[in-house]
Amino acid sequence: MSLPMPPAADQTSVSRNRLILIVYTAAIFTSALLLFSVQPLFTKMVLPRLGGSPAVWSVAMVFFQSLLLGGYAYAHYLMQVRNRIVPVVVHLVLLVVALLTLPLSIATGWGEPPTSGYAFWLLGLFAVSIGLPFFALAANNPLLQAWFVRTGHPNGPDPYFLYASSNIGSFLALLSYPVLLEPMFTLRTQNLIWTSLYGVLIVLIAGCGLLLLRSPANVVVEQSDDADAPAPDWALRLRWIFLAAVPSGLLIAVTAHISTDVAAAPLLWVLPLSLYLLTWVLVFQSRPLLPHQWVLMLQPLAIAGAVVLLAVGGERNLLLTLGGHLLCFFIIAMACHGELARTRPASKYLTGFYVALSFGGMVGGLFAGLIAPFTFSWIAEYPILVALAVLCRPPADERFSRWSRWYWPLLAAAAVALIAPIYSGGKMFTWLDDHRIYVISGVAIAGMMLAILLKADRAKLAGIVILALVLIRVYPSDDGRVETVRSFFGVHKIVVTANGQYHVLMHGTTIHGAEKFRNDDTSPVTGRPEAITYYHKDGGIGQAIAAIRARKGGPIRVAVIGLGAGTLTCASEPGEGWKFFEIDQTMVDTARDPKYFTFIRKCEPDLKPVIGDARLTFAKEPDGVYDLIIVDAYSSDAIPIHLATEEAMEIYKQKLAPQGAVVMHVSNRHLELSSVVVGIADANDLKSWVYSEDSGRDNEYIFSTSVVVSARKEADVGTLASSDKWALTEAEHNQRVWTDDYSNVLGAVWRRLRDGEQ
Repeated sequence: MSLPMPPAADQTSVSRNRLILIVYTAAIFTSALLLFSVQPLFTKMVLPRLGGSPAVWSVAMVFFQSLLLGGYAYAHYLMQVRNRIVPVVVHLVLLVVALLTLPLSIATGWGEPPTSGYAFWLLGLFAVSIGLPFFALAANNPLLQAWFVRTGHPNGPDPYFLYASSNIGSFLALLSYPVLLEPMFTLRTQNLIWTSLYGVLIVLIAGCGLLLLRSPANVVVEQSDDADAPAPDWALRLRWIFLAAVPSGLLIAVTAHISTDVAAAPLLWVLPLSLYLLTWVLVFQSRPLLPHQWVLMLQPLAIAGAVVLLAVGGERNLLLTLGGHLLCFFIIAMACHGELARTRPASKYLTGFYVALSFGGMVGGLFAGLIAPFTFSWIAEYPILVALAVLCRPPADERFSRWSRWYWPLLAAAAVALIAPIYSGGKMFTWLDDHRIYVISGVAIAGMMLAILLKADRAKLAGIVILALVLIRVYPSDDGRVETVRSFFGVHKIVVTANGQYHVLMHGTTIHGAEKFRNDDTSPVTGRPEAITYYHKDGGIGQAIAAIRARKGGPIRVAVIGLGAGTLTCASEPGEGWKFFEIDQTMVDTARDPKYFTFIRKCEPDLKPVIGDARLTFAKEPDGVYDLIIVDAYSSDAIPIHLATEEAMEIYKQKLAPQGAVVMHVSNRHLELSSVVVGIADANDLKSWVYSEDSGRDNEYIFSTSVVVSARKEADVGTLASSDKWALTEAEHNQRVWTDDYSNVLGAVWRRLRDGEQ
């Protein structure tokens, strides 16, 4: 019989437990804050090496998820040591050694990427540059939770609430980076802040270790109700891996889809990842805000909603489409993570549980971030993972099970009835093609609703979803014929308009070039192709080329950064030297293929573009030789920032002939970039003229353009200086100049929104 504790001892115990909770929560929160802030911080350092490609973020996610597995496995095996001093000492030594590698920097010898194999090169760069500090951070969450269990704290038997605290830290780090850190601090200052917080974290973890070592050795055995809980079997462990893999892969897939087919807007990757982290916060709370049963009821509707959105396409009602995809992703991820929370093991198996979670996250990331881009020419991983999400549901007891034997024959009959018309043509095919959205939506929504009412098995639900997704490919939403080309740098679509009149090159929802193949009377276009879209002779770029050519009074030497469909090759004249710089070999192959575009074949058949990132390749060009430098990497909504910095403009200036000029194409739906270019030109003692005019001829694929021309003197730009269409523009001194160490994408977004309201 135990005696009651005296009041003083009881008070001491309460104070100790409060201290343990505060120190452990602070350490886990700070660790997560550092873990998720290092991702955008270091990725931003790396982006200039690979053209600012959004794929850099996807590969970075694969690296971070893989190293997270390593950290969790390290924590799991470290906690198998019975001596409590050893894990504390070993981990503190690891943290201190990792601290000696800071501040963060790109490892020596990794300055220039190869001409192929970018993803694997990038993984190696991340590993040698930040592998050790990230590995140490990755181990903190499961390790500190395991230590917390062994301190004897009353909440020790169920420490998973600390996982919610960890994800709150991750969530805040993710949101604060583009909103606070990036606009306020240079990259160097961000790095120093991060390094300082890393030092603070070591102190907090040392405090956690001290509190663990001062706890009674046998307290966990006496207080834990799950000391005799059986170990999870392999079937359950495999299910944990699957439940973690699907939403992890879906995170990368939905980000790729909305940035490719909905809107290639800046900072878009923040939204899906924030929702992904939020689901972890919600499901591991002691009292979840959203009951898991409610989420399981909503999950089939969310899956059906994703199918409908895929059928509708990405360019109708941008906000509704974007919000719809994010909402469906959130519900699907909540269902998967809720199942993980529901089936979590006793605290003694905590580290093994986290190893399974991280392994699943790595598998999902590898599929969506590395395997799919090399396997599919379109974002096929998104519908595949949507279908797999159905299998994340728990088993169900079917109603009217004796009728279920008719399910698969009926589904097969429906599939034949809906797919066969594409081979036979006729009125049935025309009707299905015209009403594709209603047919696909009906299959997805009605099928899922019926399956829910009948409590259908998850395999039957998957069958309905797969049929609906197949119908999306059979009856595509694009008007005209579409072919896709995929590389590390994204998915490009070549759209042949319904009447075959135009071939259009698109990256996401942004047009990068077009060529007219047939006249209005359907006769084929002959002779030299006309430069259209942003490159028409009457547009900003066309006027700038003509003005520099007239000013020189003879052939000019031109460097063009960005090839696209090859349109500008037809702006050249005999005797001139035009050199193109392109980062994506698949773009060169597409522009050369006459079944897509004929600009290069008819205007510059001997063209040999320089492959690689222009900041690296163009810097190797001889100084003082180009009469005109055209930077055409800004007609996409997702921009390579490193080509619009003070240091980049300094390189352009060095390569200019004594009276040369730089033309920067800055047309963009989401960012105001003209003032950015004027600012970086002013920092290099260059004057700038801004052109922005609506052509009013979009139906002819001749678009409005925003262009900035910068030169040393007014005379260098010829007639542009006196044209009323070109405005000599001073730098805004209250706007910070973009450098390799500082940029403010959010500010550019805000200025575009502000200008749109005026």
